[in-house]
Amino acid sequence: MFSRATVFMLLAAPYFVSGSQAADEVLTGAGIVASCGIKSAGEDQRSRLTVILQNSLQGTEKRSVYRRYWKAYAGLGDVFDKMLLFTEYPPDAVGSAFMRVAYVAGAEKTADQWIYLPLLKKIRRVTIRDPGDSFLNSELTYADVGQRALSEDSHQFLGVKSVQGMEFLQVESVPVGPSNYGKRIQWYLKGESWDVCVSARIDYFAKDGVLSKVQFNKWQQVNGAWVWDRVLVRNMISGNVSIFVIGDVDVDIGLKDEFFSARTLRVGPRVLEGLVKKDGK
Repeated sequence: MFSRATVFMLLAAPYFVSGSQAADEVLTGAGIVASCGIKSAGEDQRSRLTVILQNSLQGTEKRSVYRRYWKAYAGLGDVFDKMLLFTEYPPDAVGSAFMRVAYVAGAEKTADQWIYLPLLKKIRRVTIRDPGDSFLNSELTYADVGQRALSEDSHQFLGVKSVQGMEFLQVESVPVGPSNYGKRIQWYLKGESWDVCVSARIDYFAKDGVLSKVQFNKWQQVNGAWVWDRVLVRNMISGNVSIFVIGDVDVDIGLKDEFFSARTLRVGPRVLEGLVKKDGK
């Protein structure tokens, strides 16, 4: 979900083959990742994010709902994107908020994060000690949901795998630098063109080669932008499952820079009024 998608598509387009052609003879791992794994998410988004955490050992399920605001910055001031989350559920957490500023890979900066706790009426800065830390207490890490430059991995095309009448382009991505994983195998749903080729599954392997978790992705398109619809992540060791559902999506609503501020964290999303070019649903 990167605004650089168009550039990568132009670079990778000659590698695409369809129909009965021998795809494994001409496709490259990097070309597939650039075209299928890097999609435009629009300039900004407003949506509702539901996170469901299932604990297999305890047999419990925890559900949280957030109002989500996101804006792309495409490297302006080294900023990759900004995100705000306002808690809508559970009731005892309503009013709390979270803001994250992520930087481009080449900037070598860790993301800046803040939380607002209404009971304390204070904003606290949160430091990411390890990109492998859990994101929203889920099975995904901050590294998993953040950007990853194409050059940070060595990509090898493994071939085409058919499952229930669908064809997937499989790519093995091995980190060339420090990482929490030994490798990832990414499954891209093959279509008639690069425009409809998307990441459908990611297998994460630990450094000892053990399959640690599997992520399944379902996408939606809103005004030409690619947005998660439903994502399920299963920890293959603990059995725990995390589910992300995104709905009520508005794209390119015109979020202004000042919306991502300490004031917004304190007063909530109603400050959005007057800070967008047009009102969404």
